[in-house]
Amino acid sequence: MGLTPARASALSIMVFGGRVTIGQLAQAEQVSAPTMTRLVVGLERDGLVRRQDDPDDGRIVWLEATARGTRILHEGRRRRVEALAADLATLEPAERETLAQAADILERVLADKRKSTKSEVRSQKYGPGRVRPQGGRMTGRER
Repeated sequence: MGLTPARASALSIMVFGGRVTIGQLAQAEQVSAPTMTRLVVGLERDGLVRRQDDPDDGRIVWLEATARGTRILHEGRRRRVEALAADLATLEPAERETLAQAADILERVLADKRKSTKSEVRSQKYGPGRVRPQGGRMTGRER
């Protein structure tokens, strides 16, 4: 893809997960906000990411992938899937069946983990006595 692993990872969060703030992106990538800012500046310079002011809160700046950034990530994913499919085609049918069963188990485990993580996040943000703002938007103080 022509991207460093750090840049590809940050861009993939925006392409496959949607718009984020610098702080959210830094947290997801487990780096400091200044480190993420430097990385984002490079992605912006290369036309892969753009900043967008929040219309409701002037303190918030959203980051989102550009069409070019999205295309690069999707092309990279397509190439990796094609390479994996070619490798899997060389396996015996019984081996492919074993992998399919393992994939089913992994999907179930990950789905259970996502459910518990979502409910944990909800209870932290909207625990007893806290109410989600109307329209689902959080105010600046809740972010």
